[in-house]
Amino acid sequence: MGNEEILDLSIHELKEAYLNKRVSPVEVTESALTRIRRLNGDLKAFITVTDDIAMKQAKKAEEEMARGIDRGMLHGVPIALKDLYDTAGILTTGGSPIFQDNFPDTDATTVSKLHESGTVLLGKTNLHEFATGSTSDNATYGTCRNAWDRERIPGGSSGGSGVAVATGMAFMAMGSDTGGSIRSPAALNGVVGFKPTYGLVSRAGVMGLSWSMDHAGPLTKTVKDAAHSIQVLAGYDPKDPTSVDMKLPDFASELEKGLKGLRVGIPREYFFQECTEEVAGMVYEAISVLEKLGAEVREVSIPHAELAPPSHFAVILSEAAVVHKRLLRDRIDEYDRDVGGRLLAGSLISAEMYH
Repeated sequence: MGNEEILDLSIHELKEAYLNKRVSPVEVTESALTRIRRLNGDLKAFITVTDDIAMKQAKKAEEEMARGIDRGMLHGVPIALKDLYDTAGILTTGGSPIFQDNFPDTDATTVSKLHESGTVLLGKTNLHEFATGSTSDNATYGTCRNAWDRERIPGGSSGGSGVAVATGMAFMAMGSDTGGSIRSPAALNGVVGFKPTYGLVSRAGVMGLSWSMDHAGPLTKTVKDAAHSIQVLAGYDPKDPTSVDMKLPDFASELEKGLKGLRVGIPREYFFQECTEEVAGMVYEAISVLEKLGAEVREVSIPHAELAPPSHFAVILSEAAVVHKRLLRDRIDEYDRDVGGRLLAGSLISAEMYH
């Protein structure tokens, strides 16, 4: 199997290739690092590339497989982390010059879970500073470019993660979503973004923006890859006060059930009012596919939907201003101008307005 072909595989296909000994974790990791070196100078998807760590972990995975040890679907899979996940001894910047010397002592809970499942860490991906924006333009670590069109944005704030997966630099990359920061890069780069239910995936050790809205989740090539990733990531964590203690389903097996009996609501007001004909046509085409697969599609109404965005941003920005209160007071000049401005605006929202 050629180097380029390896990186086009899904996680499920890569697992099969490992089992059949058609390729090894070391070969895959070497190929991924080569592609990162070739593309990252232009795309700016990564802030930090952990070459030595990746090769060490790949060799360990290969040795374990040779001894018959199987850590699951993500064993030996090269991945990346949005650079706001704490990684012990590895630079964690949050996309900001303020944390350019930040080397955490411990891993985020999700990072620990991924490590235990035998993943290979390629590095930390670029983002809009402190996850406070939707373009992934970053004055300090470089402007991240769309995977398919260098003149367009990759979405944000998890732009680097979306680009890394879309270009085959990583098989899965962790993102975070407060107001679309997993879903937007997934859509703009043509990959799958999974924003989990609140409380399903621990946020302990992930730089916070808004405690009411933050979510941690993966970006992958396929829906099945996302299901396998969530299987590893989900679960109760006492370190996260919002974590929910519940019995977890087998997410991948749930995909086999199909869409028969699933009810899908289509809110036509607001969402389609300012939508271009091209985009609307693609959405209706997707709706048609859901119907053909057995879903029951209904038109629904969401009263006052137009008030959701301003309410949403009032919550996010006011909470973010509290999170950044000390840094805004002491180091405001070090923030990217757009990010500092948003956070300062959030500080003007009173508790009475928030309520």
